[in-house]
Amino acid sequence: MLTTHEGGCHCGKVRFRVKADLAEVLDCNCSVCTKKGFLHLIVPPEQFELLKGQDELTVYQFNTGTARHQFCASCGMHPFYVPRSDPDKIDVNARCLDNIDVSELTPKKFEGKNWEAANTAHHLDQA
Repeated sequence: MLTTHEGGCHCGKVRFRVKADLAEVLDCNCSVCTKKGFLHLIVPPEQFELLKGQDELTVYQFNTGTARHQFCASCGMHPFYVPRSDPDKIDVNARCLDNIDVSELTPKKFEGKNWEAANTAHHLDQA
């Protein structure tokens, strides 16, 4: 069920609103997400609104450069980004949502560590 949530970075300079289904949270095992503790909530852009802080965001890109890992330049928190797996969407960190107890979420596993191989195998199965 889609519900509206607000969230932001630690210092409050970056704030956003998202309409999403918390049953769709993913836990990725790639090196970046594992180190950040990111819990993914991927939504279409029309379900995401940046309320403030555009000028506070810094972008980190690596490898293919597709993913745009955005974080607050003041506190370093990663509240959302453009994911490599869905570059036309916004990926919100469920840990940055206000008043959400992440221990009550049941994230699904996402194979990010070997994403290229898993994605290629999936496309071969579809053929």
